[in-house]
Amino acid sequence: MFGRRKKSRAKVDWVKAPDILDRVHELVQKLDLYWIQADKIYAIRSTGSSARAYARIWGMSRVWQIAANLPAVYCIEVVTQYFDGLSKMEQDKVLLHELAHIPRNFSGALVAHNHSKGGFHDKLNEMLRAYKKMDK
Repeated sequence: MFGRRKKSRAKVDWVKAPDILDRVHELVQKLDLYWIQADKIYAIRSTGSSARAYARIWGMSRVWQIAANLPAVYCIEVVTQYFDGLSKMEQDKVLLHELAHIPRNFSGALVAHNHSKGGFHDKLNEMLRAYKKMDK
């Protein structure tokens, strides 16, 4: 505005990712992640994103759930330019990282990267230990 030109951004494109959703469902089932309602998880791939993350998880806040009369849902976005280059095991670890952000009450909120006892990292480490046992 006012004489300054905005920096042009790359166009971000999102498409549904049924292959990622299948892997998420498999992880939830095999690791018995009982608090995750797999039928309320969605997955998409993004291309052209300037994000430096391999993946992100998006929750639907309570205010949107009430306003739209919808249940709590989550969407896992994998950033194609980073995620697709990983091995299957590393991709699964990234997906588990995103699933660890889902609170045990499946409320639509997200668990932050805190370091408190019983917090995000403890839950993620527990999931990764179970994954390593599953892989043997």
